[in-house]
Amino acid sequence: MLEMKAINNYIIIDLIKESPKKQNGLIIADKHQNEIRYKKAKVIYVGDAVKGLNKNDIIYYDKHAGYGIDFEENLYYVIKEQDVIVVL
Repeated sequence: MLEMKAINNYIIIDLIKESPKKQNGLIIADKHQNEIRYKKAKVIYVGDAVKGLNKNDIIYYDKHAGYGIDFEENLYYVIKEQDVIVVL
């Protein structure tokens, strides 16, 4: 089995699909979810130059950041350290 590793300040993440949110008793539709700027993800691998993040951390990152990569029939995303906004 091949292993995928990030280098330098790159981070490999797996998106976490969030269920529709309730606001004031109303469910926010998927089309309104697009207005949310940040996405939630699980860290799969951290490059050697990244500080303050570890494998399996849950993060929020800028939804316009990075690009997708298909690896062993799974879609992952590669982002830069600077695109991480919050670590939970």
